[in-house]
Amino acid sequence: MRINKIYIENYKRYKGKFELTLNPEINILVGNNEAGKSTILEAIHLVLTGLLNGRYLRTELTQYLFNNEIEAEYINSLNDPNISTLPPPHILIEAYFETEQYPLLEGNGNSDRRKACGVLLKIEFDDEYQAEYDELIQQSVRSIPIEYYKVTWKSFARDSVTGRSIPMKSVIIDSSGNKYTNGSDIYISRIIRGELEDTDKVAVSQAYRKMKESFAEDQSIITVNSKINDVITLSDSKTVSVSVDLATKDAWEAGLTTYLDNVPFQHIGRGEQSIIKTKLALGSTSSIKAGAILIEEPENHLGHSKLNEFIKSIRDNCDGKQIIISTHSSFVANKLGLKYLLLLDNQKIARFNELSQETQDFFDKLPGYQTLRLLLCHKAILVEGDSDELIFQKAFMDTHNDVLPIEKLIDVISVKLTFKRFLQIAKLIEKPVAVVTDNDGNYAQTIEKKYEEFDGIGKIRVFADDNNELNTLEPQFVDANSEQLEKLCEVIDISYSAYNTKEKIIEYMESNKTKWALAVFKSIEKLNYPSYINNAVKWCDE
Repeated sequence: MRINKIYIENYKRYKGKFELTLNPEINILVGNNEAGKSTILEAIHLVLTGLLNGRYLRTELTQYLFNNEIEAEYINSLNDPNISTLPPPHILIEAYFETEQYPLLEGNGNSDRRKACGVLLKIEFDDEYQAEYDELIQQSVRSIPIEYYKVTWKSFARDSVTGRSIPMKSVIIDSSGNKYTNGSDIYISRIIRGELEDTDKVAVSQAYRKMKESFAEDQSIITVNSKINDVITLSDSKTVSVSVDLATKDAWEAGLTTYLDNVPFQHIGRGEQSIIKTKLALGSTSSIKAGAILIEEPENHLGHSKLNEFIKSIRDNCDGKQIIISTHSSFVANKLGLKYLLLLDNQKIARFNELSQETQDFFDKLPGYQTLRLLLCHKAILVEGDSDELIFQKAFMDTHNDVLPIEKLIDVISVKLTFKRFLQIAKLIEKPVAVVTDNDGNYAQTIEKKYEEFDGIGKIRVFADDNNELNTLEPQFVDANSEQLEKLCEVIDISYSAYNTKEKIIEYMESNKTKWALAVFKSIEKLNYPSYINNAVKWCDE
């Protein structure tokens, strides 16, 4: 059983309606921070299990589950007499299953209003409180009145469901965070607890109680408690004492700490913690029963070798399951398969397999570092080589108080002569991208003809000089500084007496591309830049 489609409405990062069709095997969600990757994982787990942060949603209801913009529009409509009053907002999450083997889940009780197999979870206003709500909104309302809300969990057949009645299970693995209670990692304790039978839990609880009794009977503790009561005098002959907490039958959970080779879990390396949590989760009973494995940014705290180990764990333990994984790591994406990439940006989804086969093959072979850079920036500048990258960055810094482009979320990427491969991705995901390139002595053919398929795409720009005599960066740069050649020679550390013509300087620069560009980049002297580079820098601020 697989999830064919997930539908989200007004939940956290998603304003209004959002739907995502999933691959039956592996789904790799890639996007910048705040793109909504975690929200998708959380929504899938929520609609399949009814659990949020390990607790049932009914006990975790808060206005912070609603999209901020939706909440603001609702509040404004209540408090601004010039705006029509909006009804209380709702949250809707739907999971569409690809199978029709479960007729009890089939029906048209979904947002598509078509017969399908699936379940939905809705957080909505409870009409039973209409009178109280009408009275409330006569006052100043500053947040969604969540106390008047209810949770509805149903099949598409409009019948109520529970976690037991949903045949598809999910397990969510988030090894990036670390939450501790009394030194015990909550996440790993939950995994271990899930593996214990009731008889095991009773045995642990009894052993913990015996430890408590032994603790209280220890002579040193008796002495300490006696001293406490000598200092603190209470009425009614009551006494104060220190002991081990046994307030609830599961008190042992908070009191026990997980160890690895006799070292408390929280004191081992974060990378090792991530690997252990993942392996325990993947090998747990709940994971074995689960049809969907949801993994949150596995690359956190992991070096290259540990990341390899992690990916092997996924491949070894997730056969036959649907994997949905969020990541910023090109290495993870490459190892699991770029064809499974789902590119997420501004509530829009683009799929890597929508690119031409040649472009897919190209990125499959590309070193991992480059694969996702275009996806994770706000704007990208594509250049041909190292010298172009250095000079563009220096030109940007000279007009932005020495701030690097990347500090403005503008990534300068050296792609050699593969501009069009990256532009196909930019076109697909509507990413603002500029090409800064040479005309190679034939502007009409190298620039106009080569990039004509991207004409009219507003977010894609190509910057090059149309003077065919200035065919590459070096003659362009020398021409821009033709009135200060001596200063240019000084910056790039050559003798003006030996290189006293533009031709000689160009010849040196073409033979030492990275060396001269690095000298310019490091210099505190201000030089001039070719107009096409200046224009690209201005485009960054548009």
